[in-house]
Amino acid sequence: MSLPILYFATFGIFLVIDFFGLSYLIKPVFERDIGPLLLDRFRILPALIFYAFYVGVLLWFVSWPAVMQDKSLWWVFGNAAILGALGYGTYEFTNLATLRDWTPQMVATDLSWGILLTAVSATAGVAITRAFA
Repeated sequence: MSLPILYFATFGIFLVIDFFGLSYLIKPVFERDIGPLLLDRFRILPALIFYAFYVGVLLWFVSWPAVMQDKSLWWVFGNAAILGALGYGTYEFTNLATLRDWTPQMVATDLSWGILLTAVSATAGVAITRAFA
Protein backbone atom coordinates (compact mmCIF):
# COMPACT_ATOMS: atom_id res chain seq x y z
CA MET A 1 0.00 0.00 0.00
CA SER A 2 2.88 2.39 0.61
CA LEU A 3 4.12 2.37 -3.01
CA PRO A 4 0.98 4.04 -4.44
CA ILE A 5 1.05 6.60 -1.62
CA LEU A 6 4.71 7.28 -2.32
CA TYR A 7 4.16 7.64 -6.07
CA PHE A 8 1.09 9.86 -5.95
CA ALA A 9 2.41 12.02 -3.10
CA THR A 10 5.70 12.60 -4.92
CA PHE A 11 3.95 13.13 -8.27
CA GLY A 12 1.46 15.62 -6.83
CA ILE A 13 4.09 17.59 -4.96
CA PHE A 14 6.33 17.65 -8.03
CA LEU A 15 3.50 18.97 -10.23
CA VAL A 16 2.35 21.67 -7.84
CA ILE A 17 5.82 22.97 -7.05
CA ASP A 18 6.94 22.83 -10.67
CA PHE A 19 3.89 24.77 -11.83
CA PHE A 20 4.95 27.69 -9.65
CA GLY A 21 8.62 27.34 -10.54
CA LEU A 22 7.96 27.23 -14.25
CA SER A 23 5.54 30.15 -14.04
CA TYR A 24 7.59 32.50 -11.88
CA LEU A 25 11.24 31.43 -12.08
CA ILE A 26 11.90 29.64 -15.35
CA LYS A 27 9.48 31.31 -17.76
CA PRO A 28 10.78 34.89 -17.30
CA VAL A 29 14.39 33.80 -17.93
CA PHE A 30 13.48 31.68 -20.95
CA GLU A 31 11.14 34.31 -22.41
CA ARG A 32 13.95 36.84 -22.43
CA ASP A 33 16.35 34.61 -24.35
CA ILE A 34 14.19 32.28 -26.45
CA GLY A 35 10.74 33.84 -26.22
CA PRO A 36 9.82 33.39 -29.90
CA LEU A 37 10.42 29.64 -29.59
CA LEU A 38 8.03 29.18 -26.64
CA LEU A 39 4.45 28.03 -27.08
CA ASP A 40 1.63 30.22 -25.76
CA ARG A 41 0.30 27.14 -23.94
CA PHE A 42 2.37 24.11 -23.10
CA ARG A 43 1.47 20.68 -24.42
CA ILE A 44 -0.03 18.73 -21.54
CA LEU A 45 0.53 15.15 -22.81
CA PRO A 46 4.32 15.35 -23.27
CA ALA A 47 4.57 17.10 -19.90
CA LEU A 48 2.57 14.39 -18.13
CA ILE A 49 4.60 11.65 -19.81
CA PHE A 50 7.82 13.27 -18.60
CA TYR A 51 6.51 13.80 -15.06
CA ALA A 52 5.16 10.25 -14.76
CA PHE A 53 8.40 8.70 -16.00
CA TYR A 54 10.69 11.03 -14.04
CA VAL A 55 8.86 10.41 -10.77
CA GLY A 56 8.94 6.66 -11.45
CA VAL A 57 12.71 6.77 -11.91
CA LEU A 58 13.04 8.91 -8.79
CA LEU A 59 11.13 6.31 -6.81
CA TRP A 60 13.15 3.43 -8.28
CA PHE A 61 16.55 4.88 -7.43
CA VAL A 62 15.87 6.97 -4.32
CA SER A 63 12.46 7.02 -2.64
CA TRP A 64 11.50 3.35 -2.60
CA PRO A 65 14.93 2.20 -1.33
CA ALA A 66 14.66 4.89 1.35
CA VAL A 67 11.27 3.60 2.48
CA MET A 68 12.28 -0.07 2.40
CA GLN A 69 15.64 0.47 4.12
CA ASP A 70 14.54 3.25 6.49
CA LYS A 71 17.07 5.74 5.11
CA SER A 72 17.12 9.24 6.59
CA LEU A 73 15.34 12.14 4.91
CA TRP A 74 18.76 13.75 4.44
CA TRP A 75 19.80 10.68 2.48
CA VAL A 76 16.69 11.05 0.34
CA PHE A 77 17.29 14.77 -0.21
CA GLY A 78 20.95 14.29 -1.18
CA ASN A 79 20.40 11.35 -3.51
CA ALA A 80 17.38 12.96 -5.15
CA ALA A 81 19.43 16.12 -5.67
CA ILE A 82 22.05 14.06 -7.50
CA LEU A 83 19.37 12.49 -9.69
CA GLY A 84 17.92 15.96 -10.35
CA ALA A 85 21.34 17.23 -11.35
CA LEU A 86 21.69 14.31 -13.76
CA GLY A 87 18.26 14.75 -15.33
CA TYR A 88 18.15 18.50 -15.59
CA GLY A 89 21.87 18.79 -16.28
CA THR A 90 21.59 16.46 -19.25
CA TYR A 91 18.88 18.63 -20.76
CA GLU A 92 20.48 21.98 -19.98
CA PHE A 93 24.08 21.24 -20.93
CA THR A 94 23.04 19.45 -24.12
CA ASN A 95 21.03 22.52 -25.10
CA LEU A 96 23.89 24.84 -24.20
CA ALA A 97 26.21 22.76 -26.37
CA THR A 98 23.88 22.57 -29.37
CA LEU A 99 21.49 25.55 -29.44
CA ARG A 100 22.58 29.01 -30.52
CA ASP A 101 20.47 31.13 -28.15
CA TRP A 102 20.76 28.94 -25.05
CA THR A 103 22.49 30.90 -22.29
CA PRO A 104 24.47 30.07 -19.16
CA GLN A 105 21.81 31.91 -17.11
CA MET A 106 19.14 29.57 -18.49
CA VAL A 107 21.32 26.60 -17.54
CA ALA A 108 21.98 27.90 -14.04
CA THR A 109 18.35 28.75 -13.40
CA ASP A 110 16.78 25.53 -14.67
CA LEU A 111 19.51 23.26 -13.32
CA SER A 112 19.24 24.76 -9.84
CA TRP A 113 15.47 24.53 -10.01
CA GLY A 114 15.54 20.90 -11.16
CA ILE A 115 17.90 19.88 -8.38
CA LEU A 116 15.81 21.57 -5.69
CA LEU A 117 12.48 20.41 -7.14
CA THR A 118 13.61 16.79 -7.34
CA ALA A 119 15.12 16.78 -3.84
CA VAL A 120 12.14 18.46 -2.17
CA SER A 121 9.56 16.32 -3.99
CA ALA A 122 11.30 13.06 -3.12
CA THR A 123 11.86 14.04 0.50
CA ALA A 124 8.28 15.18 0.99
CA GLY A 125 6.95 12.07 -0.75
CA VAL A 126 8.93 9.80 1.57
CA ALA A 127 7.89 11.81 4.65
CA ILE A 128 4.21 11.62 3.67
CA THR A 129 4.47 7.90 2.96
CA ARG A 130 6.05 7.27 6.33
CA ALA A 131 3.30 9.29 8.02
CA PHE A 132 0.39 7.54 6.32
CA ALA A 133 1.53 4.04 5.40
